[in-house]
Amino acid sequence: MRTVVIAGGTRGIGGALAARLRHNDRVIALGSADADLTSVRQTAALAAGLPDRIDALVLSAGRFSRRRVETPEGLEQTFAIYVVSRYLLAERLRPALERAPKPVILNLSGTGGIKAGRIHWDDPQLSRRYSMFRATMQGARANDLLAVAFAARPSRVRYVLYNPLLVNSGMHRHLDQPLRALSGAAAAVFGASVDTTAERLAELLDNPPDAPLTAFRRARPVSLDRPEFDPDAAARLDAMVAGYCGGPVTGATYYTG
Repeated sequence: MRTVVIAGGTRGIGGALAARLRHNDRVIALGSADADLTSVRQTAALAAGLPDRIDALVLSAGRFSRRRVETPEGLEQTFAIYVVSRYLLAERLRPALERAPKPVILNLSGTGGIKAGRIHWDDPQLSRRYSMFRATMQGARANDLLAVAFAARPSRVRYVLYNPLLVNSGMHRHLDQPLRALSGAAAAVFGASVDTTAERLAELLDNPPDAPLTAFRRARPVSLDRPEFDPDAAARLDAMVAGYCGGPVTGATYYTG
């Protein structure tokens, strides 16, 4: 029986995936009742309390706000949960993943091939020009790059970026009217259901690609040769996010065979 940890596994796509996997796997679905993932301290403590062998880590937690919210640790809220917590969970749980026979990280993010997202290197916390769209798109691009940095280190863990595109998951509730109503209607008509998306994700967990890093927009592979996956930018962002966590996440004995 596999042990699958799903950050953001109590609702939306993560919740549907958790419900599907529970038939055969031990699923640990993490939600706000378990820890505030906008907090570096609480996320690190949560990771420390998880099992010492994990077969799959699914990163789907996010929180989006129309107004800029700063956490007690001084991070913009979207960046904290969408970028920093995903980095921290992946790195802190790397040793537990390495103990599994076929470990995989599945990150529900990534904008590879979608040009809207970029890293605001001069102001990553968006203290000057915040918008929910800018924060969300920066977070998606950041996850592309952090996956590149993760895969660049020797590891048995397979990292999969997956952008499900339009899903009728209720995310439109974060928008103002009339965009909320329009987006909700579009998602209901054109979006995939959370159950259909969860089925695709479960298949990826059952049969992850052999490459250290792969990226998909829905079912279509995305080339890692695109500029969105630039290794130099990945290393730069990796160092930046590590700094927010108090320095590089160490203490793991990484697989080198």
